[in-house]
Amino acid sequence: MNNSTVQKIIKEIESYTPRTSVKQSGVVTAVGDGVVLIDGLPGAVMGEMVLFDETRGKNLEHATKGVAPLYGLILNLEEDGARAVLLGDTARVSEGMTVESTGRVLSVPSGEELLGRVVDALGNPLDGKGPFKKATMMPVEREASGVIDRTSVTKPLQTGIKAIDAMIPIGRGQRELIIGDRSTGKTTIAIDTIINQKHELEGKCPVCIYVAIGQKESKTARIAAQLRAADALSYTIIVDAPASAPAALQYLAPFAGAAIGEYFMDNGRDVLVVYDDLSKQAVAYRQLSLLLRRPPGREAYPGDVFYLHSRLLERAACLSEEKGGGTLTALPIIETQDGDVSGYIPTNVISITDGQIFLDSSLFNKGVRPAIDVGVSVSRVGSAAQTKAMKSVAGTLRLELAQFRELESFMQFAQDLDKATAERIESGRRMVEVLKQANGAPMPFEAQVVVLYAAIHKTFAQTPIDKVREAEAKLMAFFDAHHVSFLEEIKKTKALSDELKKKLDDALNRFQKAHKELFV
Repeated sequence: MNNSTVQKIIKEIESYTPRTSVKQSGVVTAVGDGVVLIDGLPGAVMGEMVLFDETRGKNLEHATKGVAPLYGLILNLEEDGARAVLLGDTARVSEGMTVESTGRVLSVPSGEELLGRVVDALGNPLDGKGPFKKATMMPVEREASGVIDRTSVTKPLQTGIKAIDAMIPIGRGQRELIIGDRSTGKTTIAIDTIINQKHELEGKCPVCIYVAIGQKESKTARIAAQLRAADALSYTIIVDAPASAPAALQYLAPFAGAAIGEYFMDNGRDVLVVYDDLSKQAVAYRQLSLLLRRPPGREAYPGDVFYLHSRLLERAACLSEEKGGGTLTALPIIETQDGDVSGYIPTNVISITDGQIFLDSSLFNKGVRPAIDVGVSVSRVGSAAQTKAMKSVAGTLRLELAQFRELESFMQFAQDLDKATAERIESGRRMVEVLKQANGAPMPFEAQVVVLYAAIHKTFAQTPIDKVREAEAKLMAFFDAHHVSFLEEIKKTKALSDELKKKLDDALNRFQKAHKELFV
């Protein structure tokens, strides 16, 4: 990190630091459910860390046996004191305990040595590999970059998922919501995107941060194992605030993930942060708000839950070249109830983000994977974040698929269909098969271009629907064996020249002749 960036972060931290010459202290008057009421601390500020003095009374053993100090975070300022949430075990706090101000805002460690590690919401290692030695402390709460410091999103973030890269493109620095019912494949899309980053163009692999909020620890362990098996953990950081963690840590975990990512963004790197999921963060925040005696708002949620998510997601940015050119892409996940996107939390996050990928449970139950509803899903960055090669093969794909969905719903009421309609429906069915993809198998950009080019040029028009995926697999094996130079050229130029299109057409004709069994 350059000196100017370090000085900027130091000034930010100092701007939140109370200017007091005498260390202030207070006394715990009540404690329960992870929240303490403190009498005193007249100079306390919002977001300040306070230290609980365990050198007296029944908790003396914690202070003498090398147990980590216990901190709290002030979230309420009142006339005669303050309320703070505990960042540790509630059992270690008792009434009458002394509380001291620290003059510091909550910060988490970040740096290269966090790559491949699993940490909690406070940045403490959870994987048993030892503490961090050269980490840089980053403030958990930080003002988002201003408009002048940003530039337009133009560089694609390839997910490796054909349906997304072709129809709902994501750019580096974008905020794209993944939304859908429980168990419809939301996390799978995010993890496949992380795995696919090792195929990224120009050899510049983004730093990936997966924030698990309120998830089962077994699920997070399974994801870590999947990333390790796919050789993707080396550029990934996992921030884990499981369902068993206090509500305060589940509330702080997304902010910690953003803070860790901002270190790399400030150094000109590309960062991808997955928040899985913000529905559970909202529940944790509601729990804290009620315990802190804050008044509830609409649908019993706190009135500032919009501010909770907006100040988090606004930190995603594509910085200008003058600021280093780094990017931070956010993929928040929201769980809906029975497909209801009009709920309080879904509508909040939809209005904050730059588009959404909506997963439909009915499509999922039909066997469509990923179960993306093209009609509801949208990317507000659009083709600005697509390469020329992908634009040339995906231009009409979205419209064709949307028309197929309408015809498919109409078809169940019609007995006789004219030839043109029947052909369009058959073509749509084959396109759906082409867009299906197995879990944990993201496809490199150049391979997607070849498959989609073959699909829109009716290469699979005579293939039985149940053999389309087999034909696709054999097509890629054919190109890997005989036309690797085509794939390399697409990867390098990111475009399909007229000469390359002719070569592709010839190659597809040879493929059809070599595999006549796939074409009836």
